Amino acid sequence: MSPKRFFAELKRRNVYRVAVAYGIVGWLVMQVAATVVPALQLPGAVTSVVVLLTMLGFPIALVLAWAFELTPEGMKRTEEVIPNESIARRTGRKVTALIVIAAVVAGALLAFQFLRTKSSRAIVQKSVSPTPAPGVIPHKSIAVLPFASLSEDKANEYFANGIQDEILTRLSKIAELKVISRTSTQQYQSKPQNVSEIAKQLGVAHILEGSVQKAGESVRVNVQLIKAEGDSHLWAETFDRKLTDIFAVESEVAERIASSLEAKLTGREKEAVNYVGTKIPAAYDAYLRGIALRNTQSREDQDRLIQFCRQAVALDPNYAAAWSDIAVAEGLKYIQEERSEAQRTLVKEAAENALRLDPEHGSGHAAMGMYLYYCLQEYDKALVELQKSREQAPNNPLTLQAVGLVKRRQGKLDESIELQLQAAQSDPLNQDIWVNLGWSYRGMRKFAEARAMFDRALAIAPNDQSILGRKAETYFAEGDFASAARLIEQLNPGPADPRYFARIRILASQRKFDEAIARITSDLEKEKSLPGFRSAAMHLTLAELHVAAGRRDQAQPFLLKADAELNELARANKSPDASWLSLEIHALLGRRQEVEREAAAYIAREAKDRWSGPSAEADAARAFAILSDRDRAVSILERLLAQPYAHSLTPAYLRMDPIWDPIRNDPRFQKLAEIKP
Repeated sequence: MSPKRFFAELKRRNVYRVAVAYGIVGWLVMQVAATVVPALQLPGAVTSVVVLLTMLGFPIALVLAWAFELTPEGMKRTEEVIPNESIARRTGRKVTALIVIAAVVAGALLAFQFLRTKSSRAIVQKSVSPTPAPGVIPHKSIAVLPFASLSEDKANEYFANGIQDEILTRLSKIAELKVISRTSTQQYQSKPQNVSEIAKQLGVAHILEGSVQKAGESVRVNVQLIKAEGDSHLWAETFDRKLTDIFAVESEVAERIASSLEAKLTGREKEAVNYVGTKIPAAYDAYLRGIALRNTQSREDQDRLIQFCRQAVALDPNYAAAWSDIAVAEGLKYIQEERSEAQRTLVKEAAENALRLDPEHGSGHAAMGMYLYYCLQEYDKALVELQKSREQAPNNPLTLQAVGLVKRRQGKLDESIELQLQAAQSDPLNQDIWVNLGWSYRGMRKFAEARAMFDRALAIAPNDQSILGRKAETYFAEGDFASAARLIEQLNPGPADPRYFARIRILASQRKFDEAIARITSDLEKEKSLPGFRSAAMHLTLAELHVAAGRRDQAQPFLLKADAELNELARANKSPDASWLSLEIHALLGRRQEVEREAAAYIAREAKDRWSGPSAEADAARAFAILSDRDRAVSILERLLAQPYAHSLTPAYLRMDPIWDPIRNDPRFQKLAEIKP
């Protein structure tokens, strides 16, 4: 057959059309696989298999197109088809239609991917911008600066803070307003000189200033609304009231602000703005003392907040707002340090009381949502409650952030980041929001974006060592020792500090085992009152360093010491979840059955949480690596490296951490350690 006739026959048999159609459809199949496989948490190898099968199918499709032809009676070999029975042209038109449809779908998918990438980058760039872009500040926006306390008794300063917070709470119910959270305004003076600059930094068009003077049962509240552009005072008013009438003052101020900013209140919003939580002055006073401590980070202040709010509900058991603050504060205590049944019961009781007493104004549903989130890991139910709270108090950025964090636990990271960025618009100087954004990007292994978020947090709190530590870890996760070490040197954390082991990790990764051992040994001698859990972790680390240095006999005493300390804590029921520590102790002591049993229970316990939960699998992989169980360790690692999660492993960690030495020569492990993050 001559070349000219051959190519003509290729055209007649629709081989060209089949090749084009297969190429487009095959590309679509591979794109779907690349999206669906990670979402279903399937092994990364599944995507590779789909790509391989698609490529292998291409020559097969061409051979079939050449060798067979579709006829009214079905498929026949081309040589058996009589020319006047051939419907190749009709088949060709169908294949052409398929090509057009597939091309349209492919084009739409390409456009979607391009726009999504562009939008994601724009969101990050916008979030890093120190101030909102000119011309985008909405007219119906306001920041309430800290109220000055003019009381002779300096102990009454809490009262001024509380009045500011209560006015903000009322404004948060009005959907048409943009209201900046107290977390972002508390750093400013009550009557600053540069009002327009502050408004620009916060992204608002109006500023409310005020002062409070309390003497016995009498209260004087001065407020003035300022339009930032031109620093013009729109109105000012003084309220002289009895303590029992203070709710009316807060409501009147909120309504007048809404009127001045031309925000129309719905009937429900008007009722919410005028809602009175308690009619008992002493209960309200105790509550104000408590909420003045909301934005502090120390455990002591959070315990004092709980104490004051419990005083409030003792005086007025129907005080729903106080029950709500108790639920949130006790919930934080549960998730951070005291995961006991008794502590969970305290959270449940407070949340149920808050919701039962006030299901209409946001705080009750918020309290129940946080209970479901913190204590039960019932994320779908938590979202239902938090969404109801958002509907009732649409300007509360903390509720919006909580929704974002719950979605992060569900593995919906893109949605989570978008919601956190929205929360930052109403709370731009809340470092916790920027830290959580940085952590979200870090979990996705987007290190540049993560550092941009941490830098935004450091601009607010430049001396916060925990943020510096998180930023340093991003460099370490990429394998950049030098940058990580420079930041770690600025911290100089002690043994009781969570960032202590970052320095040890760098030394171990540089194979400076004896230097790391000397440092820990010296610090243990200096610190005689370390918490039991911290002491156990340090003894385990000493054991790991001796094993890595080839001195397993010297590791044994430290392992037994760590094991005894952990058992003592378990008997006293004073230990946080120490499963990761227990797994490594069992593995280093050669207790395979204990490792398998505890790993299975640990992974099952954390399975609901798709953000922090995969860390349980990572801890299990470390234990199996110590036991030289290559198959189980590598199988877990393959899955983890293909998905984002809180403390996501990276190839750099596999290369540098000596814990993986027992399986380092496995070709599968070596391949994982070489891939780009």
